[in-house]
Amino acid sequence: MRGVLHIAAVGLCSLVLWPAVAAAQTATPVRVFACEPEWAALAHELLPDAQVFSATTVLQDPHHIEARPALIAQLRQADLAVCTGGGLEAGWLPALQQRAGNARVQDGAKGMFYAASHVSLINPQAATLNPFAGDVHPDGNPHLHADPERLAMVARALSAHVQRHWPASAAAVSARQAAFEVRWSSHIAQLRQRAHGLKGQAVAAQHSSFAYLWDWLGMQQVMDLEPRPGLPPTPSHLNGLLQRWPASPPLAVVVASHQDPRSGRWLTDRAQPARPLVVLPATVTQPSAPRALEQWFDHLVDNLIRQLPRPTP
Repeated sequence: MRGVLHIAAVGLCSLVLWPAVAAAQTATPVRVFACEPEWAALAHELLPDAQVFSATTVLQDPHHIEARPALIAQLRQADLAVCTGGGLEAGWLPALQQRAGNARVQDGAKGMFYAASHVSLINPQAATLNPFAGDVHPDGNPHLHADPERLAMVARALSAHVQRHWPASAAAVSARQAAFEVRWSSHIAQLRQRAHGLKGQAVAAQHSSFAYLWDWLGMQQVMDLEPRPGLPPTPSHLNGLLQRWPASPPLAVVVASHQDPRSGRWLTDRAQPARPLVVLPATVTQPSAPRALEQWFDHLVDNLIRQLPRPTP
């Protein structure tokens, strides 16, 4: 009889504890693997309780990342991977997916999200197998996050994706996305007003990291320090830019913070009329910081505005 009572008590305890266990399992934070810091920042916006890991930093070139064991371990544990796509991670993400062996974040699975699949890309290139052609992206320039309008489109798509596949979080994610949309739209309007003087300005830059920003601001990149996309600047190419300089001097020479600034400095040291070298982060510096995306765009625009000639008294 005592044994029967003991079994009954254990069964009753199990019934009492089961809802708590189920609730704890339901409340487990989503583990997000972000290929780039901008998507880590967006994940923090939409899923503030998620465990978010960024595979790259502002000081790394997202084209060329080593599939390190630490990254494999993070992807193996992820519920959701948010990446750019468009060929940006083609040199390293497939290897990570294969070695991680996580079915949740393989292409086509519910946990794999590519931002480039939800916006149009600029400057598509013809496919080539020529190793001297540099970083050629047939689908278009993958650095789409530098356009605040496209970034808003990705936020909507990611929100819908999470709501569809994680229905328990749908209401909270929808509310977060709606609040972000209102705040982001207001910030875009402020940026446009502040940056009106940049429209029509020319700029020299290394690579096409900021091509979407130039397009959004109405600026034009008239010189590229790279002879081919992704190939390092060469003395002959830089000398060619120096010869062209006097005819159409740009507002500034811009390099990203993950790029070697020496080529840009060589050019600005010799070019006449003189123009400044401006080093800008190609993505957010601290993805987990509050309003990291707004701070990044503010930094970009404010630094470009500072290069505008001051009106004469």
